[in-house]
Amino acid sequence: MKLCSVLLPFCLLAIASPGVAQQPKPDSVEACYSIGKLIMPPGVAPEVGGLDAMPDGRIAACFHHGQVGIYNPQDKTWQIFAEGLHEPLGILVENAASILVMQRPELTRLRDTDGDGVCDSYETLWDGFGLSGNYHEFAFGPVRAPDGKLIVSLNLASQGDTVFKEVRGEFSSIGVPREKFYTEWKKVGKDVGRMYSRVPFRGWVVKVDPETGNAEPWACGFRSPDGIGFDARGNLLVDDNQGDWRGSSELFVVKKDGFYGHPASLVWRPDWDGRVPLEVPVEDLDRLRTPAAVWFPHGHFANSPTQIVQIPKSNAWGPFAGQTIVGEMNSPKILRVLMEEIDGVWQGATVNWMQSDALKRGVHRLAFVDDVLYVGRTHLSWAGGEGIGTVVPTGKVPFDILDMNITPKGFRFTFTAELDENSDTAELWGGEHYTYLYHKDYGSPQTDKDAIEVEKITIGDDRRSVEVKLGAWVRDHVYEFRLDKLKSVDGRSLLNPRIAYTVRRVPH
Repeated sequence: MKLCSVLLPFCLLAIASPGVAQQPKPDSVEACYSIGKLIMPPGVAPEVGGLDAMPDGRIAACFHHGQVGIYNPQDKTWQIFAEGLHEPLGILVENAASILVMQRPELTRLRDTDGDGVCDSYETLWDGFGLSGNYHEFAFGPVRAPDGKLIVSLNLASQGDTVFKEVRGEFSSIGVPREKFYTEWKKVGKDVGRMYSRVPFRGWVVKVDPETGNAEPWACGFRSPDGIGFDARGNLLVDDNQGDWRGSSELFVVKKDGFYGHPASLVWRPDWDGRVPLEVPVEDLDRLRTPAAVWFPHGHFANSPTQIVQIPKSNAWGPFAGQTIVGEMNSPKILRVLMEEIDGVWQGATVNWMQSDALKRGVHRLAFVDDVLYVGRTHLSWAGGEGIGTVVPTGKVPFDILDMNITPKGFRFTFTAELDENSDTAELWGGEHYTYLYHKDYGSPQTDKDAIEVEKITIGDDRRSVEVKLGAWVRDHVYEFRLDKLKSVDGRSLLNPRIAYTVRRVPH
């Protein structure tokens, strides 16, 4: 009793210590989102190429080894709808009896014509693109455009291997004659380029009519465009992976006839003058291209971005409803992108939405069904994971960055909760700005790096909006803020304190 009496004041002092009590703690992802997993269909390699919702709330999935399965969340069972497909990497449900799948060689319509729940009709909708036999010629999509047409994207071939002697489609011998592809590849591959486009329309985004199968090459300059989707405004968004001609992974707002940076696919433009793309001066290519709207800084944000979808406008998803999210292969996370148009140019920020080991790596495909987010994972021979996870909001809203907008003098931040009284201290708003090189090398270091010069912080009357005035601007730079010392009025720190805004234009 005496020992307890002596120690009690010290225990109470430790509990009441202001230094301990004032340490900000973030909400956990698990407190805000319940992360689960599905039991996968037996006998199916659980590498997910595509996910989409059925009209009745079931979920359709295609798997790399050629199956299409339909999962019923009511009784937690799978039914195999189709088999024998060639590396399907995208799926789009048309109705309860018709599903589109993007295989490596074609866009296919799968139909159940007799109502037994199993596909009995495999129809080629479009196969008007080239196949060289190179292992890296993936095909992605489709997604449906606002006008009802379909969008697909085609990967470039890789210097890691040559092409088959028998190819599908026209062969481009620009720069390297075809016969050299069948000689000593280690020498020839250096002249071909790290990623190359020798058959149509490698490195392109293509628009396909779902009724006729007629196709229109839409835009070029892509490397590995695994993620395609539309935002709430109807803009076509395409992301691409870091690599040659990609200083870091990027997200583009894609317009018809645009060129988006990787020169290999230029040979398939009707107006191309026959020059070898790799020999065109970088300055000329730079003038021709449309830069990315958002850079995903390599390492902390995304190394390999994937599918692009919108969060449903449902109360369940709280203040994030309607925003755009992007998957990521190399780490267990999903990101948000926050974009705006300034003087006709799209730009914006990326910030983590959720990062948790429970998500697992390889987040490849995303699909919402009611208030459940299904997460399809893959790896092939790269970093990644397997299986299908689920994310369900718990109703708890984290303290987080909701939005970020550029202003003539700096940035406006919006948060999901009120900031504490000390948040107008400039030292809490630290970060750095930098850019990436546009060149043929693989990736780029962060260059021209400097600290962000913060002059003044003004907190709005609602205490959720903040004006950050900067001392100077540098265009075509990423402005990455690290706000881990900010606190909400109830003492929480930000769930995701790092945000990176790509500045192309500054409003007047």
